[in-house]
Amino acid sequence: MIASLSLCIWVYLFIGRGGFWRSRPQLPPDTPGEFPDIDIIVPARDESETIGAAIGSLLVQNYAGRFRVILVDDNSTDDTAALAGTAPNLQVIRLHAKPAGWSGKLWALHQGAAASRAPVLLFTDADIVHDPQHLSSLVAHMLRARLDLVSEMVRLNCASLAERALVPAFVYFFQMLYPFGKVNNPRSHVAAAAGGTVLIRREALQRIGGIDAIKHSLIDDVALASALKKFGPIFLGHSGLAASIRPYPRFADIWQMISRTAFTQLRHSAALLALTLLGLTLVWLVPAAAALFGHGWQSAAGLLAFGLSAASYLPTLSRYARNRLWALALPLIALFYMAATCGSALDYWRGRGARWKSRDYGAD
Repeated sequence: MIASLSLCIWVYLFIGRGGFWRSRPQLPPDTPGEFPDIDIIVPARDESETIGAAIGSLLVQNYAGRFRVILVDDNSTDDTAALAGTAPNLQVIRLHAKPAGWSGKLWALHQGAAASRAPVLLFTDADIVHDPQHLSSLVAHMLRARLDLVSEMVRLNCASLAERALVPAFVYFFQMLYPFGKVNNPRSHVAAAAGGTVLIRREALQRIGGIDAIKHSLIDDVALASALKKFGPIFLGHSGLAASIRPYPRFADIWQMISRTAFTQLRHSAALLALTLLGLTLVWLVPAAAALFGHGWQSAAGLLAFGLSAASYLPTLSRYARNRLWALALPLIALFYMAATCGSALDYWRGRGARWKSRDYGAD
């Protein structure tokens, strides 16, 4: 019966979960019919390794309208601001303190938005490089579809063994949790964004009360999208015109990335953690176990469920140019993510909470 339940779950996921596994849509290069002024806000803290390439790619955007880059240096302890360079359309804001109750990134975005007057804002991270056509393509889709927000999951770094094993799965699991088709459907309650690229109308941001409305959020991109979708349509897709250059060379680096907010996603609830682990066991571990060790219908159900899971992973593997055989490792990859989620809960219960950029946000 357990194997049959896993198969039923996978039939639903494959058919009824918004086609999450198709790993689309992706915006093509495009040019808008009009060119509103845009302020590009880049929050940065200790980003000396990536800031030069990120800011440089923004300054050379092939955008016919007026745009400005606002780098918000959040009390960096390295040469982040100096390495960003200088340009007529680059403004650098230096922050020296973060008020209690704010996440560092959101405080930086808040200060950048306060220094901006443009009707359209682009929030992007300090480790992302943009194709010269990227800004125009984002604006074109926003104007054509009359959207309040356009966000993209940029291509993540996938060079080291740890990245090749785990990064495509990170994107795949994000798609499963927030199916892009449902996010882009105004009638669906599902809302999400990818914080690396968020183009937003100023009036839409003001409508929800500005960045202040989500200042406590550590999963800021999803919180922002959820607040905005209550009032207007949003879009989430994949990007072929932007990529993260932040490396995760070791498995421990990816563990830290996952555990930083995994238990926050579960609202710090032990009950939700237990239900999540039970659900993930049914989805990922039971099919493989039933296929390998079951008999008769149990083995057949496990094999069918495992086949659906592996097939659903292939488009994401293709997006990252990975060998299809990685699909066979999904149960082990899922086990790694489950363990990191448990690690996130243990950190919280030990009073350590989320930690990022030398800041400990505490278990409270």
